[in-house]
Amino acid sequence: MRKIKLAMALTALPLLLGGCSALGLGGDSPGATATAPVESEDWMRLAAGDPTPSPVPTRGKAVATADPTVSAPAPDPSCTKIWPRTEPVLIPVEVTPGAGSLKVEWPTQYSSDYRVAAVPQELVSGPQPEPVWKAVAPGTGCTVSTTLTGLTPGAAYIVWLDAPNTGYNVDGSRHLYSGRSGVVYPE
Repeated sequence: MRKIKLAMALTALPLLLGGCSALGLGGDSPGATATAPVESEDWMRLAAGDPTPSPVPTRGKAVATADPTVSAPAPDPSCTKIWPRTEPVLIPVEVTPGAGSLKVEWPTQYSSDYRVAAVPQELVSGPQPEPVWKAVAPGTGCTVSTTLTGLTPGAAYIVWLDAPNTGYNVDGSRHLYSGRSGVVYPE
């Protein structure tokens, strides 16, 4: 019995150590015989080559690029007003302070109606007061303007503009439909 166990172990040993190819069972062609690995061969072959050169910083030449003059499309090519550049999603807004008032001007946007509010920047504890929106009809020219009155002289405000009916682009995204000013102070 002991001899049978030893014979089975010796028969299984080549399979464990080398797989089927150790018994001549593997290979590309029928009848191929396995060869034992040569101990001098490396299992990974490396080819010597040239080192990659270190990157050399290059400096480009400064070239002035033209800033876009209008952040929103003008409906009329004869419009000559140049609007300041704003964030890509905002309608540009110009605010001119007056005595207790703010004159707000913006480019006409897709025949939309508008609403404008001067939001006070004074800190208020508790619930914040709702902004008072002023409705403005769609413009027919290049620009639309309105004046917000009844404001506290010297107080800080941010003017918000909303154009809810500007519609959608072909890809489903909204046309520009809102804008805001920086902090402004009525005189």
